[in-house]
Amino acid sequence: MKVLKAISLAVALAVCGQGAAAKCSENVVDLRWDGGSARFNVEIADDDQERGRGLMFRETLGRYSGMLFVYGATATVSFWMKNTLIPLDMVFLDQHGVVQHIHENAVPGSLENIPGGDGILAVLEVNGGLSAKLGLVVGAELRHPAFGASAPSWPCD
Repeated sequence: MKVLKAISLAVALAVCGQGAAAKCSENVVDLRWDGGSARFNVEIADDDQERGRGLMFRETLGRYSGMLFVYGATATVSFWMKNTLIPLDMVFLDQHGVVQHIHENAVPGSLENIPGGDGILAVLEVNGGLSAKLGLVVGAELRHPAFGASAPSWPCD
């Protein structure tokens, strides 16, 4: 089993282009968890206008692309899919960059309230179904400059 996990990790690193010496960047997030890792190119939504628009009206999203919604402080957050044309996975993160909740395959155009929980500092949106394909789990760690020194287990270089 350990050999299989090691092979899976090596494949994920090769596919995502993530190396051990990778530096933090504003337009990249790195995720790691027991048995896996991923890297996404992201757009940042860190003000009310950008967060309000999000990925609305987009017809496509690159396989390893997404949007990172960053809040000024932790909060109780929820999302909806109004005017969003593609299914999305929403990964809700606390102030340390730890995944607290994953909502998979949000339905395009839905007005359903998608709660992320309390104490959320950021939300990563990626293509619907990709979280499950990668094996992403609650407790995974995300590295990005938005978390600064508050991500003690995996800080930016």
